[in-house]
Amino acid sequence: MPKGELTIRVTAMPTDLNPYGGIFGGWLMSQMALGAGSLASRMGKGKAVVVSAGDFTFPGAMAVGDELSVYCDIAATGNTSLTIAAEAIARTRNSEDETKVAQGTFKFVLLDENDRPRAVSGVARG
Repeated sequence: MPKGELTIRVTAMPTDLNPYGGIFGGWLMSQMALGAGSLASRMGKGKAVVVSAGDFTFPGAMAVGDELSVYCDIAATGNTSLTIAAEAIARTRNSEDETKVAQGTFKFVLLDENDRPRAVSGVARG
């Protein structure tokens, strides 16, 4: 079972393919960023912007029609930042078979109403 909470679920479509006919890694990363951003904004109780992303691996593959679920967890907190670990799991369209297709981390900075960094408060590391 993936660590963290389910933050996004989406179906891979033909426009999400790379030139070789597989699901584009950039699409996977963008779905993971959306899920991580949702968690960062909710836990940070406001605007959170991504400032870095890394440690990506792509241990599996998925096909058009497969369902992607992104699970996210707070890995670390800083003075104004949250680091979120994201894991992407694909479920084969017509079965219950699941495969981990990507994982990585995203660092977000919390911003105030003037788009200035603000302190992280009340957010526990998952």
